[in-house]
Amino acid sequence: MMRRVSPREAKRMMQRMGLSMGEMPDVQQVVFKTSTKEIIIENPEVAIMEMRGQKIFQVTGEKIVEKAIEKKAAIPEEDVQLVATQAKVTVEEARAALEQTKGDLAQAILLLSQTK
Repeated sequence: MMRRVSPREAKRMMQRMGLSMGEMPDVQQVVFKTSTKEIIIENPEVAIMEMRGQKIFQVTGEKIVEKAIEKKAAIPEEDVQLVATQAKVTVEEARAALEQTKGDLAQAILLLSQTK
């Protein structure tokens, strides 16, 4: 049969083990980013435990939102230069057009030619 541990006794035991615990005040949002999504926790409660120089964060919250991350296609510099030359625009304009057309060279040149 286990006996109950008083809060003061629990705190002393934690100190002997080198464990400290506290709360992080005034946290408005916690965001976890993975390669495919973001998990956003609004108005969370964040507890911090520190043990032997390492911090452990415990996050709890009611409003949790998940969003998929849109991957930007890597656009080769040669493509940017080609579009800039063909459409007679700046490199920045060419890059923006390629991003808008998801890397489609012909479509980017057409887009830039139409806006002139």
